[in-house]
Amino acid sequence: MKFISVVLCCISFQLTAGSLNWQKKADLLIPVQEIYPAVFQGEIYVAGGLSSELPKQQGQMTAQVQIYNPKTDQWRYGPALPEGRHHGQLVAVNEQLFLVGGFIQANGGHWSASADVLQLDLDQQRWLKVASLPAPLSETVSWVLDHNIHLVSGRSPATSANAQWQDQADVATHWIFDLKSLKTEVAPALPEAKNSAAGTVFNNMGYLFGGRQVKGGNKADVYSFNTQNQQWTLQKTMPDAQAGLAVAVLNQQLWVFGGEFFQQGGGVFSKVWSYSPLDNSWQQQGEMPLPRHGLGAVTLDDAIYIIGGATAAGLKQTSAVLEKVVIQ
Repeated sequence: MKFISVVLCCISFQLTAGSLNWQKKADLLIPVQEIYPAVFQGEIYVAGGLSSELPKQQGQMTAQVQIYNPKTDQWRYGPALPEGRHHGQLVAVNEQLFLVGGFIQANGGHWSASADVLQLDLDQQRWLKVASLPAPLSETVSWVLDHNIHLVSGRSPATSANAQWQDQADVATHWIFDLKSLKTEVAPALPEAKNSAAGTVFNNMGYLFGGRQVKGGNKADVYSFNTQNQQWTLQKTMPDAQAGLAVAVLNQQLWVFGGEFFQQGGGVFSKVWSYSPLDNSWQQQGEMPLPRHGLGAVTLDDAIYIIGGATAAGLKQTSAVLEKVVIQ
């Protein structure tokens, strides 16, 4: 399957859901899910991803980097990754852009967890491997705290085997990647092992929402981490146990979107929730016009952008939809 780098014109429309105003924007050039986008130099970057629309012989993953300009409402391709990769953490910090971990094709399989830390070289316009994590890590959560990258939870190889998804096990890992030394330090572990959670930073504290355990199903726990006392605190649980979700910060609230479940045939969560760290409370804020999981969410120019994902549980019905959410 060949994708042509063109920008499609789209008709903008608006849907009001509760206190949110949803605006459809230009579709991704390639529909992708299991993505962790980042805002870099005023644009949205999406690196790699899985897609039900991509060939099985390439692991249904892409190495393409897609860049969205919010001023022109257009996507373009950026410097491609060295290889196809999904579930990799894209992190922007100190005018630098990193991609950490994720799954690649290696060892005879399509789900080989990677320990790579890649950095975009702006002068050469290509990705360079600058470091390795202590162990391969995927389906993790990243924060930027104190100008360093925190990596929390996820999946790592349970034994020497590292080629298939089932070779991995849930972990309570908490590492800090030091941007000056390009080395990784061990930090206080998460109280429980899990994968496919979502996280963000608010008031210099890291928050981690939901996730799942392979043998225990979806989780509704919310944890915060205080860098001052190096302690984890359990916050008020989520109204729904969600995994494969996305979270973003806007107007002193943490906004939670999407996710998937596998009970009774499986499905995708549609309700939008806001969490107030100030009073530790939840409030429903309508529903998503197009519910998805494995999606990305970033905050840019006083709005939240909801990117890609899949409209059915698992690797099915991958979406190219981009929505801008404005809080009224």
